[in-house]
Amino acid sequence: MIEVLGLQKRYLVHQRGQDLRSVLRSLFHRPTEEVHALRDISFRIEAGERVGFLGPNGAGKTTLMKILCGLLHPSAGSARVDGFTPYERHPQYLQRITMLMGGKSQLIWDLPPADSFEMVQALYRMPGQAFRASRDELVELLHLAPLLHKPTRQLSLGERMRCEFAAALLHRPRVLFLDEPTIGLDAAMQAAVRDFVLAYNRKHEATVLLTSHYMQDVAAICPRVLLINQGAAVYDGDLRDFVTSIKPEKVVSLRWFGPPPANGLLQSLGLTWSEDGTVSGRIPSERVPDTVRRMLSMHEAADLKVEDPSLDDVLREAYGQGQDRAAA
Repeated sequence: MIEVLGLQKRYLVHQRGQDLRSVLRSLFHRPTEEVHALRDISFRIEAGERVGFLGPNGAGKTTLMKILCGLLHPSAGSARVDGFTPYERHPQYLQRITMLMGGKSQLIWDLPPADSFEMVQALYRMPGQAFRASRDELVELLHLAPLLHKPTRQLSLGERMRCEFAAALLHRPRVLFLDEPTIGLDAAMQAAVRDFVLAYNRKHEATVLLTSHYMQDVAAICPRVLLINQGAAVYDGDLRDFVTSIKPEKVVSLRWFGPPPANGLLQSLGLTWSEDGTVSGRIPSERVPDTVRRMLSMHEAADLKVEDPSLDDVLREAYGQGQDRAAA
């Protein structure tokens, strides 16, 4: 479905000093610096997969998305999506993909969404019956019926994003490029968007590529992640294996009936006591069974949790390792 080989993207960025002499000199000659947005990235994604692109700001995620959508040409390497070269912008290719960027609107501000949907029908030359079937399906999935005839400017952000999703998927694309699709949404609406993406993927076997700084989105939607740091791919694989490889530990927390044991005993197990009565700590995975057994033998437990580290913590650790490798 998607095959990327040795992809690179370089930009020439003009430099200019702040003093008057530098400003005047820049009118005739401006020194440039070459910036590597992508460095020799290769991967393959099968049809129907859901893959999350992770990385800090400026890592190259959106640049990669734009190349795969055909909005940018690579400096080197190649990319094929569903049998097409994206940056050739073949009409058949454009009908098979969609790109939704959080904070970017394709709805017409002064018109209701229903009119914007008809504009999409005209752009993609959709037959009337196919358009109505797709529109009605999306209206039902996203609960859009009360919103169709309100001017877009009068919709809340969450309502507008639901309509944006419908407009982006009216032509039933086979590949979804989602760049921060839940940015600015509240927790309930983020969950609704995640559920919708999963439902669309299951029903139409669409391939989903997601970038998001909300780790709940990635954990809920994408079993596979591609970590990009400073333009290079530093991990490609299962999300759970990624968490284990970066932080091979569990977060153990327990609350006893009655007072906790002596602090020295807790410290020997790598645990600390907090004022709310909870004892917790980060324990290496191989020590978790023995630690839990010893904790339960001390007192009768009121509550016990054994969890993976948060994805946010794992990513902070991974970004730091990537920067260390780059510095070396």
